Amino acid sequence: DPGADASLCGMAATGASGTNAVRYGTMRPNVLNLRVVLPDGRLLHTAGPGRQPRKRAAGYDLTSLFVGSEGTLGFLTQATLRLHPLPEATTVTIASFPSVGAAVACTVQVLQAAVPVARIEFLDEVMADACGRFSGMGLPVAATLLLELHGSRHSLAEQQQQTEEIVRQNGGSGLAWAEGQEERERLWSMRHNAWYAALALRPGCQGYSTDVCVPISRLPDVVVETKQDLQASKLTGPMVGHVGDGNFHCLLIFNSQDPEEAQRIHAFTQRLGRRALAAGGTCTGEHGVGLGKRALLQEELGPEGLDTLRSIKAALDPHNLMNPGKVL
Repeated sequence: DPGADASLCGMAATGASGTNAVRYGTMRPNVLNLRVVLPDGRLLHTAGPGRQPRKRAAGYDLTSLFVGSEGTLGFLTQATLRLHPLPEATTVTIASFPSVGAAVACTVQVLQAAVPVARIEFLDEVMADACGRFSGMGLPVAATLLLELHGSRHSLAEQQQQTEEIVRQNGGSGLAWAEGQEERERLWSMRHNAWYAALALRPGCQGYSTDVCVPISRLPDVVVETKQDLQASKLTGPMVGHVGDGNFHCLLIFNSQDPEEAQRIHAFTQRLGRRALAAGGTCTGEHGVGLGKRALLQEELGPEGLDTLRSIKAALDPHNLMNPGKVL
């Protein structure tokens, strides 16, 4: 369930995910085979032509090598994907919290209680306000969680009870479960329009989106520190994220004609990446390295890791034709 106008092979190329990742996984475990055009023009099927086993132990895992390669090793032209059955019943709710720390702590407790939640999406108060106004839904201006449960009708009742109890323990309010498809789609449409809602906060300005991913146990601390950093930096940067798997984004809206503000944006993103690394996480959970996070990648993997990546790149693309300058 990706946002905006994502494509399947684009999602695979960046190792991305969507709101369902907490239960069904990111692209990496859901891609069974890829058809790739290599830099020399040869056609590669990473698991073999026409093959789609659920697991394999034959040779190197070429599929995983190309998932997340960001177009530096070849063109991904076809993806064979794992399918998941539709649940018998689905229900979604919105809960408001007194602080971002309380909202994220609730997420951690829901996961630690082994509630088989399908989606947990976080909006800070700036993002909740922007999404509410952009979609016309009028959300409370407060840190917010969107939680969706999947299962049988019998099991959902127990899951709802567990979730409600944990939400209340963390000061959450406003729980009202929506089971109808139209109402559920309306709620998720609001979340998927978060990028456009953020841009509407400062008409005429540009947006820069950055993300990190940290271990669930460190998520509350990192989110709170990032919120404080945003406020101290005087930046417009609503926060939103797939917090069920430790991933969150800052949608930074700035005046590109103001060099001083652009410099503050750059400095903030570097601090955010290093904050995630210090917490045992990664500088990017799904957006990829591209150009902007090459220094952070080196800090994350170390010289041995980066040298190994360069060796793979040189072996597959000796003439540096594919996305030169990206990642490495």
